[in-house]
Amino acid sequence: MFHSMHTPTPNTQSSNSNKVPTRYDVDDLIIRILNTAAPGYSLVSSVKEGELMNLCTVARQVFLSQASLIDIEPPVKICGDIHGQYADVLRLLDRAGFPPFVNYLFLGDYVDRGQQNLECIALFFCYKIKYPGNFFILRGNHECSPINRVYGFFEECNRRYQSTRLWLQFQDAFATLPFTALVSGRILCMHGGLSPKLKSMEQLRQITRPIDPPNPSLHIDLLWSDPDSYTKGWASNSRGVSYVFGPDVVFEMSHILDIELVARAHQVVQDGYEFFANRKLVTIFSAPHYCGQFDNAAAVMNVDENLMCSFTVSDNILLATFVITENFARSCDRR
Repeated sequence: MFHSMHTPTPNTQSSNSNKVPTRYDVDDLIIRILNTAAPGYSLVSSVKEGELMNLCTVARQVFLSQASLIDIEPPVKICGDIHGQYADVLRLLDRAGFPPFVNYLFLGDYVDRGQQNLECIALFFCYKIKYPGNFFILRGNHECSPINRVYGFFEECNRRYQSTRLWLQFQDAFATLPFTALVSGRILCMHGGLSPKLKSMEQLRQITRPIDPPNPSLHIDLLWSDPDSYTKGWASNSRGVSYVFGPDVVFEMSHILDIELVARAHQVVQDGYEFFANRKLVTIFSAPHYCGQFDNAAAVMNVDENLMCSFTVSDNILLATFVITENFARSCDRR
């Protein structure tokens, strides 16, 4: 069972209070976090606990000032799981471009299992505050307290800052992260997958935050469900949470929701991306050599203004392109 270990702080503020404080400047903090990759620098020596606490507070305000279903206009680069692999995050940004020159959507799972969870999530919070209209991050299942309490983030906060309070502050911010995004009205994005409870886009727009997702629920499915080629309809998930769903579900939901593609993360895939259901769904994973135990590549999906989609893998080679139109996937060009 999926039980909550932390109750998020209720949002009792007015809508006007969700605006970013006009005097909050993250430029210096971004520089210090980026510099932790250099020899002789570390996050603990460069950024104080109080600064990270304040960062969480301001990021929380930014997330609550935006919708639960984020509408994004291309161009945008869509990235999958990161899992604390900070050096790989910097390589990704260096190759693809730093915000705000490039728009980003990350699909969740920034913490746990990697060695530099704090650097990853702190940098992403900074970019969200600095560029709220260019940099978007969704909630993953590891941005939930029962999971990151066990799989590394809690331990890292206590080991590096000797602070359970810091971990709790991050949970309050995680509880405000949006669950879904919609690119140009055609590409529905989430961390996990579809839900048998999902009947309309309006449901996604009406999700209230902050929230600790109850189990079972639409929220849990958006974070946890997986596609499965051998399943027809819905079946129980071997993870012990949520469901797996077959290609028929993707076809049906694409029609009901009037979308052309589902973009999700949540699973390691060998080439960094993997199609499902006749290219109606794609899994994106952006942590190369995951946990040092896999030989997987990492991928980024590039969506241009014309909804032409391409994939760049960790060696920076453009692997494939396809077009999203009313007749989706009319072309696919291997390079």
